[in-house]
Amino acid sequence: MNNQPIFRVLFINNGKSYEIYTKNVQQGLLYGFIEIEELLFNSHSGLLVDPSEEKLKSEFEGVKRSQIPMHSIIRIDEVEKQGIPKIGDASSNVVTPFPIANLPSKP
Repeated sequence: MNNQPIFRVLFINNGKSYEIYTKNVQQGLLYGFIEIEELLFNSHSGLLVDPSEEKLKSEFEGVKRSQIPMHSIIRIDEVEKQGIPKIGDASSNVVTPFPIANLPSKP
């Protein structure tokens, strides 16, 4: 039995909603960023291939560690088993991004 946790990370990037699975999520060294590493993708042994998962694989190919801005994160869940990573349309989400206040400029 594998005791290492698996995390599902949902975030928004360039108008798209990303759902990825990873073994490690932590506060990044850069202020305001979440660091993810050891991304998990399904290994396909059959003929059926999911195009959105293949797009994610190619986008994150060669990436050892990724920094995601905190304000882009929708949620992070610890799950029992890995699901299918996917990219969707962010306009269908019911989550509103956290508003960021504009700081007044000094005269």
